[in-house]
Parts: sequence; C-alpha cells; structure tokens
Amino acid sequence: MPVSTLRVIVLEDHSFQRAIAVSMLQQLGCTEVFQAADGAQALAVLDEVGPVDIALCDLRMDGMDGLEFLQAVGHSGQVGSVIISSSLSADLRRTVRQIISLLNLELLGDIGKPLPYEALERLLKKHCAVPRIATPPEPPEIFPDETQVREALAAHELCAFFQPKFILETGEITGVEVLARWRHASGKVLSPACFLPVLERDGLLDELLSQQLHQGLALQQQLRALGHDLNFAFNLHAGQLSNGTLASQIRSLLSEYGARGSSLTFELTESGLLQAPETSLECLYRLRMMGCRLSIDDFGSGFSSLQRLLQLPFNEIKLDAGFVQALTQEPRCHAVVSSTLALGEALGMAVVVEGIETDEQRQHLLNMGCTQGQGYWYARPMSSGDLLRWLEGGQQRSQRA
Repeated sequence: MPVSTLRVIVLEDHSFQRAIAVSMLQQLGCTEVFQAADGAQALAVLDEVGPVDIALCDLRMDGMDGLEFLQAVGHSGQVGSVIISSSLSADLRRTVRQIISLLNLELLGDIGKPLPYEALERLLKKHCAVPRIATPPEPPEIFPDETQVREALAAHELCAFFQPKFILETGEITGVEVLARWRHASGKVLSPACFLPVLERDGLLDELLSQQLHQGLALQQQLRALGHDLNFAFNLHAGQLSNGTLASQIRSLLSEYGARGSSLTFELTESGLLQAPETSLECLYRLRMMGCRLSIDDFGSGFSSLQRLLQLPFNEIKLDAGFVQALTQEPRCHAVVSSTLALGEALGMAVVVEGIETDEQRQHLLNMGCTQGQGYWYARPMSSGDLLRWLEGGQQRSQRA
C-alpha cells in the first residue's frame, strides 16, 4: 500500500500544531488528510468522509478528549490504526495504550510532542508495509464441557508439550518447561484455558501432573541416552502442595526413571503462595531436600510479597513476559527487570525471563545482565517427537548462537 492512498485524520486542539501535523502528512505523500479540534468534531468528520486508515491523536483536549474519541470508534471499523502524539506523562500514555488494545484498535506508535517528522515517516511506512488482506474467518472455537474434559484426561489425550529454556548469549539449551495441551478429536491442539479450570474445580490437577511427569521423565530418560542432560520444569498449583503424598510420589517416579531430583524444577505462580499453609511449606522443603529446583513463575504479575520470597525455599524466579514485551518502550518495565535481576543475584536465585520474542529484546536483556530466557524467539512449545528432532538437528541452536 503506497503512502499516497492512506486516509488520515488529525485530532489536535492547538491550531498551529494541527496545521504542522497536516503539513507533515502531506509532505510525506498523504493526499487525504482530515482534521478536527476535538473528538466530537472528529466523529462528525468520520460520519461525513467514511473510515480512515490512521488517527493521529492528541489525548488532552477541551470537549471530547482523545481517549473518549478512541472509545467511541473502538470496534466500529471507522479507524484502522492509532498514532498517539501527546505531552501527557509516560505512565498515563501507557494506560491509554492498554485501553487501545482492548478497543480492538491497532496502536501504530506513541511518538509524543512536538511531532517528530522522522518518527512519523517511519510509522507511515510501517503501516504500509503490513499486508491488509482480508483473512478468512477462524473456525469456531471449541468449548468442551466437564464430561469431555474428564474423558480426555482418562484417555490420556492431555499430552505434554515442551518449550526450551536457553542461555541468551550462546543459545545453548538448559532445560524445557513441560506444558499441557489437548490433542482434540477435531485435529486442533487446545490450550490449557480450555481444560485447566475444570480440572482445578474437580480436583483432578494431581492426575494431570502424574501423567505429565510420566511423559516428561520418559522423554528425559530418552534424551539422556542421546547425550542431552536437560532439566525438566513442571507447573504446580499451590493447592497441590497440601497433598501430603506429593513429595513421596515424585521420589518414586525419580527412582522408576533413574532420574536425579536436580533434573526437575517445579514452577508455582506467586499469587497462590502468599498464604501457603504449613503442609505446603513442608512439601516445598521435601522437594528441595530431594534436590528439585523450585521456581516462582510469572513473578511480578501478582502482589509480590518479599517476605514470602524470603520464607519459601525457592531458588529460581521466572519474570512475567509482560515486562519484556514493553521493555524497550517503558522505563518502568526496564526498572522492574533490572531490579528483579539484582534481587535474584542478592538472594542467590537464578532469574529466567519469559516471553522473549525478538532479537532486540534478547540483546537488551543481555546488556542488562540477564543470562537465561524462554520465548518464541528461540522456540515455541513442541511435542516430544518434535523436540527430539529439534535437538538432534541442532539447527535452531546454531542459528541463534
């Protein structure tokens, strides 16, 4: 799509700055540029001229402000993408960006004020570079009922997938996280959101964990025979820690598959640990005594308690992916990541950063002193067969090293 075909509306209550923005867009090749002094006027313009590709939008205006305008056009199809140009503080603009994503609008960029010509040019080219081809409708989602979930668990259709963890600098794989997926009869692979709530409500998480441990330890044993000594991480719900036999069951499985306790990590989300009862603490203690590693998952996504972090015997922190996705744009996210890395070092805990999707993020984390990560940049979750082929081929690692 050439820039000349873009339809752009400028929302700016300051007449001089509005004139500059319109002039810049015309210099950059846009032939259809509309303008409005506030949101109400912009809605009237859209009713007259029809949908636009981009809204270049200030946020603080008399009358209907920029946020009210975006809420009015959200989900309407009248605006394709949004560029924020505002002098509001970074934390307020961050909140608006989150609201925009919930309104089914594409945020093209946040370029502040005064409006920078080069940044505006880059965003217009970015918009034009993305193919705007209508995609076929997605097949209807599958919403299994409780009976179907129970039957799937009994039939061992809830299988283990594996996502590698890696060293950021070298690309060397250090372990895998074991994730639950459902190979549905429709041919789809369903995410845990379709079945975990049912299993949790019906007290079936222990059965799922047992199946995943068997699948994971069997694959781990196979990989050891091939020369790949990898740590396998399993997700635990805090409620499962009250099972007085959990530690002994894991000990028996380690013996059955000839595995060491240190070859396993158990990941628990921080939110469920704030009020861990005595039985839970004993289970964590026994897992650590067996050599297993304990990791606080999605760290920073709940209401972190540093006191609990000191009380519980964890030796790994997994930082929530949300901080990484905004790392290069958000000073606060940068501060959280940096502080967590320092906290981990001070407490003698490893820090694994989740959600690394681009090489820019990886390089930025490396510069901050991060060593371990996980995310789509390196590898997506895969079946056991795909993981074996991936490891034996070595192609992913050699490309990333």
